[in-house]
Amino acid sequence: MLWACLHLPDGDAAQWRALLAAWAYRYSSQVHVGYDDAVVLEIEASLRLFGPWPAFERRLRADLAALGLACRIAVAPHPRAAWVLAGMHDGLAIVHEARLANALARIPVARAKLEPKQAQALQAMGLRRLGQLFAAPRDALGKRFGPALLQHLDRLRGAPEALDAYAPPDRFDLRVELEWDVESTQALLFPLRRLVSALAAFLAGRDGGVQRFVLRLEHDRQGPGAHADTEVVVGLLAAERDPALLFEVARSRLERLDGTPRRAVPAPVRGLRLVADELPPFVPAARELFEARPAQSLPWEALRERLRARLGNEAVYRLAAHDDHRPEQAWRRVAAQRHAMPQPAPPTAPRPSWLLPRPMPLRGRGLVPLAGPERIESGWWDDGGLRRDYYVVETAEGQRAWVFRPAGDADAPPMLHGWFA
Repeated sequence: MLWACLHLPDGDAAQWRALLAAWAYRYSSQVHVGYDDAVVLEIEASLRLFGPWPAFERRLRADLAALGLACRIAVAPHPRAAWVLAGMHDGLAIVHEARLANALARIPVARAKLEPKQAQALQAMGLRRLGQLFAAPRDALGKRFGPALLQHLDRLRGAPEALDAYAPPDRFDLRVELEWDVESTQALLFPLRRLVSALAAFLAGRDGGVQRFVLRLEHDRQGPGAHADTEVVVGLLAAERDPALLFEVARSRLERLDGTPRRAVPAPVRGLRLVADELPPFVPAARELFEARPAQSLPWEALRERLRARLGNEAVYRLAAHDDHRPEQAWRRVAAQRHAMPQPAPPTAPRPSWLLPRPMPLRGRGLVPLAGPERIESGWWDDGGLRRDYYVVETAEGQRAWVFRPAGDADAPPMLHGWFA
């Protein structure tokens, strides 16, 4: 087996290790977080899917750069060896045991992930590199430093090691502390993009999506300018995980905190936190093998969420059939819903695709009847009653129109109510 270690910078280990593990889970089913400052993953099986290690490494580094993480990466036949090597070198890949033994032998004791007191004592004894420890009498080392040191040395060279397997959590929670107080939403866009990119990587690792998440703007809770944290709820109609779409929607919500775009936040912001508790399965939109959509056009899902974020939830709606024979009452505006299926209209005679807001007289001669009359007599219960005879006619210009006359009055002038496509 081959193991890759992703070694975090000292200052970021506690903050980003869980995110790093969630992201790595998309590339390997064996991810372990047993080491304090690193994540290790088994990659031998992944190489068959993602290509040889140089290509796979470039892909990993591109993803890490998008996340804003700078990790040292090393590969070795054993997880603990990869961990120690990553603490020393970046980009080192060792696949053979003989080369691994030589590389480990040259590592200073101070950089071998030993207990600090043990490393100092060993250096005082003149044992400055791991090769010297490997060659030293085993019993003497065990008596002097205990079995933990021997166990560490054995696991570096391939002794079995029980590692806790990582399982993606059902909740995302990440916080960025700002270096100074921020007083405008524009200055929050950079940390927001980083949080949203981390969320998208987390979702991709667990093969899921997000339908609702909360941005929490942390303010000073004490002192004369104390202010409760501001919560910005970002809701979507369907589970999504595209980082560009999530960022665009979150940015639009953030910029409308006071109802107008690009204004100041309610109080100076000291930290930004993103919490996502609702993580439903991700169902990608159906795509054909040969995509006919132009490369620069915007998918409907992205456009819908962008409009809802910028204009408000009520500005985007769908049309639904209503059980009423009156043409003006046959459709209703309803709120856009996730996976909403269009309701079929009541079975009737053909209806025009363009219905006029108000009927108007149809001028001209030479109208040719094509269908009708169809009598619609309804609405007596709500003071909106009507009695009409509808016809489909063709005008002298070849247009197909939907017209009506008062019921039973064949001599009345026709009223235009719609056009057929």
